Amino acid sequence: MLNCRQVTRLVSQSMDTKLRWYQWFGMRIHLLYCVWCRRYASQTRFLHKTCNHLGAEPEAAPSHTLSAEAKEKMSARLHEAMNDEPPSG
Repeated sequence: MLNCRQVTRLVSQSMDTKLRWYQWFGMRIHLLYCVWCRRYASQTRFLHKTCNHLGAEPEAAPSHTLSAEAKEKMSARLHEAMNDEPPSG
């Protein structure tokens, strides 16, 4: 029987490579009765799928820049919050 540490390693490994049949079978048996490892496997699959999806479309990421006026306002408010004088400039 596999323990939780072994199963979490196999779950992670299964995202990158195909497991041997006995590794896969042992992992599946463990996941039948261990709710914590099932949750880990579910979360890992979600992260793996999400990261692969995000990496596929780099040009879809927004590239916003702040205007000089917005930067100046932010700087002034930061200095106010820290009880400092606003920078001269």
